[in-house]
This record gives sequence, structure tokens and C-alpha cells, in this order.
Amino acid sequence: MSVSRGENLPAFGRAMRPLFLLDPEVAYLNHGAYGAPPVEVIEAADAVRRRMEREPSAFMVREYQPGLRRVAAELATFLNGRAANVALVENATMGVNAVLRGFEFAPGDEILVTDQTYRAVRHAAQYVAARSGARVVVVKLPFPAHATDAVLDALAAGLGPRTRLAVLDHITSPTALLLPIAAMVRMAKAAGALVLVDGAHAPGMVDIDLEALGADWYTGNCHKWLLAAKGAGFLWAADHVRDRTHPLAISHGYGQGLAAEFDWVGTRDALGQFSLPAALAFRERFGEAAIRAYNHELVMRASEMLAAAWGTAVGAAEALTGSMRCVRLPDAFEATDDAAQALRWRLADEDKVQVPIRCLDGALWVRLSAQVYNEIGDYERLRQAVSARL
Repeated sequence: MSVSRGENLPAFGRAMRPLFLLDPEVAYLNHGAYGAPPVEVIEAADAVRRRMEREPSAFMVREYQPGLRRVAAELATFLNGRAANVALVENATMGVNAVLRGFEFAPGDEILVTDQTYRAVRHAAQYVAARSGARVVVVKLPFPAHATDAVLDALAAGLGPRTRLAVLDHITSPTALLLPIAAMVRMAKAAGALVLVDGAHAPGMVDIDLEALGADWYTGNCHKWLLAAKGAGFLWAADHVRDRTHPLAISHGYGQGLAAEFDWVGTRDALGQFSLPAALAFRERFGEAAIRAYNHELVMRASEMLAAAWGTAVGAAEALTGSMRCVRLPDAFEATDDAAQALRWRLADEDKVQVPIRCLDGALWVRLSAQVYNEIGDYERLRQAVSARL
């Protein structure tokens, strides 16, 4: 693979593995689940911990909130937003809950989600709806998906005059679909709904322009594709909803604006958030465009190779694919949730291949991730391990 990147750096693939703490014996194809920060990012977080614990009072009183604001400013620049609109949270689920639980729904109001919305997010919507008398409307998205028009048609069918809030994935977790989010936001807004985009997988995988997108809220994880340490996420709120957006824990900053309220929710470990500048520096050194191009090309090549070997199908057309893609397993495998989990952990324990497997629409599918430490041989190991069990 030929992509533009910095000079005098390890080549993407196996040569990158020493820069991560991942077990060198494992073909790790599940970066999309929990991420894997480079060693230097972990060390940057550890350095903040040592500084904090050397003089906890001085750090928490003098350095903590100003430091978080500097991090927010750097992240906002990366996402084409303004720091005043960016709150740092532990993860996207926290961001979704902050919006949903602060939203005033009335009986009969509708919250729109999809059948591929992350389960924790659907649970949050159901919880809020049950308390307010609102109703959760579930839109069924096409899968496998081979045309953006089909996605938009499905969304249009679910929107209605009572849709108050549409919760839209930028990239779906179970099926790895890169959705046409800008068009979806425009459609939901035209129907009169406010829009919360769950971008858990998007930062570091695809371009994000918070100002141009037109959503009301956008939340994302930084510990996945952005390569920060765990516990790093953000919630962006547009100007017109910023003052109505509050953290789940109301604390000393209440009423002082988004930054003050979210930065201080009590004493907490924010090392993941403080690791963000190191993650962004790592990406800049290796080349943002080069990282994304390598990951996309590798996952496309790997998924097509596996589908051809197994005589099956991929889950999305290239236009709907980022750094993850699903491939259907052969029909010889029992298509149940229990069978999916049993096979997943047999592959992990016996073959040292870590990849998630899900039962979707009567078949088992593997969700492949591609990161700079992966190479095609990792996916060959998966092919061999699955084929040996047919």
C-alpha cells in the first residue's frame, strides 16, 4: 500500500506493533471495540498522573480545569469546532445520556433511533421515554447496505410530526456502516426534529466538521480511532442548545456554562482526556490522511479476501465503509447469539485471533477493524482459523 506519510518512521503493519502494548502473538482485529493507544500516549497519561499525585491539591485547584480547556481547544480545532462548545466526557455513552436525560419530553413525543443503534444508547432512550411518556421509534436500516439512498429512504419513513429528537449514528457499531450523516441530519432537521449524532467510532476514522454538519449535538469517543487513552470522549453542543446541556452530575459549575459544568463534576480521573494532545501528536507525525487511507484500504482488501474465500458477502459497499467492515461467515455455522460468542472466544483462546462475531438477520458476521499495526497476514490467520472449523 502506497500512502503519503512522514519519513524515517516504521512502515504501517507489523513494524508498528512495538509502538503498542498489544500481545504480539495475537492477531488483534477488534480495534473498534476499545481502541489501543500507542505506548507514548499511555506514558503521557502516566506523566500527568505522577504530576497530579505529587501535589494533588495544587494540581486539582490550579491545573486541572485550565488543562482540560487546553485539551478541549486542541480537540475542537481537530474537529473544526470551538472550544466553548466542546465538553470533555469519559465516553460517547455519557454524552448521549447527558443529552437524553436533560431533554424535556412530553407524552406522545417520539425519540427516533435505528435498529443498529448501539444497545446502551437504545436503553438510554427507552429509559427516558418510559419516564416521560414519550415513545421510541426504531427505524430499520438496510443490511447489507449497498446504496445510500436506501438508508435515507428508511430514515424518511421513520420521521414524523411527533419526532422531537433523532439519535443518528455516524458509524454503526454492530454493522460498521458509515452512514450518510450529513444528508440524514438535513432530513431530520427538515422534519422539525433536533438531532444528536452518536459519533462513537468517527473521530480519527473519518473527517468531522462540527460547524458544517448542522447537528444540534455530536458526541464521540477519542479512545478508539483517535488513539487516546481510555476515558476520553467529548460532547459538542451547538450554540442554541449549549445552555440547556448539562452533565449527568450537577456540581459546582452549574449555571456557569457548558465548559464549567462538564469540566468539574467532582474529583475524577481524567487522564484519558489529558492524553489527547499526545494522541493527536502521534497522528500528526505519522500523517492523518496516511493513517486513514491505510486503514480503509486494508479493511477493504481483507474483507474482500475473506468473502471470496468463504463464498459469502460483505456488509457494505465501499462508500459506506471506513476502517471497519463486516463479512458474513459460512452458513455451516449455527446462527445464534450463543454460537457467535462461543466461536468468537474459541478463535481468541485457541487461535489467538481476536475479532467480534454477531448474529445478524439469521447469519453470523465478523466485524473487521483495521489499524496501523495490522497487516493482511492477520486476516489470513482469521481465514485459516475459520476454515479449519468448517
